[in-house]
Amino acid sequence: MKEQVLPTHDGGRLALYSYGSEDAPGERRVLVIGGAFLTALIYRPFSEALANGLGEGWAVDVYDRRGRGSSSGQPADYSMATEIADVRTVLDATGARNILGHSLGGSVALNAVQEFTGTAYVPDKLAVYDPAVNIDGSIDTGWLDGFEDAVNNGRVGHALAHMKKATSAGSAMSKIPEPVLAGLMAVLSRTKVNKMFREVMPSGVGELRAAYKDADHARDFSVLPANTHFMAGGKSPSYYKATAERLHAAVPGSTYELSPKGFHGSIPAAVDELVTDISEYFKG
Repeated sequence: MKEQVLPTHDGGRLALYSYGSEDAPGERRVLVIGGAFLTALIYRPFSEALANGLGEGWAVDVYDRRGRGSSSGQPADYSMATEIADVRTVLDATGARNILGHSLGGSVALNAVQEFTGTAYVPDKLAVYDPAVNIDGSIDTGWLDGFEDAVNNGRVGHALAHMKKATSAGSAMSKIPEPVLAGLMAVLSRTKVNKMFREVMPSGVGELRAAYKDADHARDFSVLPANTHFMAGGKSPSYYKATAERLHAAVPGSTYELSPKGFHGSIPAAVDELVTDISEYFKG
């Protein structure tokens, strides 16, 4: 693994980690854009597995988005425009010609490539897995105010409870009364994983607002390249499958693939079946 720090357009910094062949050319590099609350190192097992799956002469680059890991915090004027500028910064540094976005990172990837239309930054290949895009108000953002209030007041358990209830609609977890769930989450928050969640929660509020603030329309993404590959997990919440299908229908020439055994965390978990499918897409 190679680590480097990139200066951003606004005086910040991005921590970048690269796996595979250090001198891989741009057409054999895949830039991974991670999801909400997740650091680049959480994607390390997947990045290593994908680099191995792609084979000799390929590299996988993954960076800490603002407010997590070793990257600088979100600036005062943080928005999706910040995320798009950061994608451009990483592409400039690596020369990568392929992009893979996961969850909210899928939203960043799609918005970035939409913005890049007509420029040299449009990738050769673009894939997103379970993209978290607010299509025609498909994402209920009503819970964000309560979540932000809990984060600002240091009530980790309540913040996690708001998030769990919102993201696990219809699940057994979502049926637990919030005060009970908050207590459960406060216990969980003492674990190592949730220590990391506490550190990235403030930036999580910002990125969720940036991604979901305005409802997008599927047709807005019709300018994406024809070989865009939409993926969804068969065991992910149904929202992701519906979103990927709607985006696929709106982008002429795009492809859609359902990973039957895939769940929302399959990418950071480096599930073999998904690593193979993604490797084949980029190599093919």
